[in-house]
Amino acid sequence: MISGISHMTFIVSDLERSALFFEKIFNAKEVYSSGDKAFSLSREKFFLIGDIWICIMEGPPLTERTYNHIAFKIDESDFDNYLGRIRGIGAEIRPERPRIPGEGRSIYFYDFDNHLFELHTGTLPERLACYDKQ
Repeated sequence: MISGISHMTFIVSDLERSALFFEKIFNAKEVYSSGDKAFSLSREKFFLIGDIWICIMEGPPLTERTYNHIAFKIDESDFDNYLGRIRGIGAEIRPERPRIPGEGRSIYFYDFDNHLFELHTGTLPERLACYDKQ
């Protein structure tokens, strides 16, 4: 039986630049660096965002951008703070998609290797309630 998500791995072209991306935007805490060793496919770093284990591993970046993304939940009161962090590190912000009222707000942004992230203020129950009203 699956009990949850173990971790997420992102292939990045520059470990140090990507480490700053995760630290500055998500307050990620580095808990491991392989240094010059490669126990997996290449050099890597592990982070915790809250209790979520994130791995960044050195390798070629994605060649295309898609809408595939990971969304992190944030409070509405933190929306502008996170928007400032994203702008401060120079990440590209994608225009928000059209939404129906009450669905929550989102910030979509790319890292330096074409991964798309979202910071979202809503919850699944809120979204489903909005859809039921349509």
